[in-house]
Amino acid sequence: MPASEPDLNDITAVILAGGKATRMGGEDKGLVELNGRPMIEYVIESLLPQAGKLLINANRNSEQYRRYGFEVIADSLDGFHGPLAGIASAMQVVDTKYLVTAPCDSPLLPVDLVPRLGQRLVADNADIAVANNGERLQPVFAIMKTGLLQSLLNYLENGDRKIDRWYAQHHTVDVDFSDKPETFLNINSPDDLSRIENHLRSESWIQQSRKSR
Repeated sequence: MPASEPDLNDITAVILAGGKATRMGGEDKGLVELNGRPMIEYVIESLLPQAGKLLINANRNSEQYRRYGFEVIADSLDGFHGPLAGIASAMQVVDTKYLVTAPCDSPLLPVDLVPRLGQRLVADNADIAVANNGERLQPVFAIMKTGLLQSLLNYLENGDRKIDRWYAQHHTVDVDFSDKPETFLNINSPDDLSRIENHLRSESWIQQSRKSR
């Protein structure tokens, strides 16, 4: 009987923290505190049970990221070339069949992100499965076969950077996450940070209220 989703040990998750964060004043978004904790801690907690291995892609503050106990890899291309550069760098060091990607600035990842993506990938025998919020693709929330490395390197070497155009070169399927829109709430500005802090505080209050009943 064929597997319904990839085996956990065949999956490496990479947290993409290699951007310049210009709208956050150049701050390293993974280390920006959200309710007293660096944002990346929320992402680690969500992804760690969903993958056999975990990496962090970061182009600065490597020592601070290493304190979490995971391998930290920088982009193999000089400069900041977007998420595909981080994905390619991760593919170059992993030994698993699949790579899961998620950004460091989306702290509300669901506990079933990877299983849902993986199930669709296997069911459709696809190369890449990408989350969809019900309106459009969310391209950095994805699972893909690491055997696509050479294709990705060729794409980047040609000077291309658009992630959706590379996806279009392969058998890519989208996975409906319209039931979990909070998955894609990301922090690009101080206003975003305040809004999500308020959301987390209200969620915490709701959970505490339910436990006290």
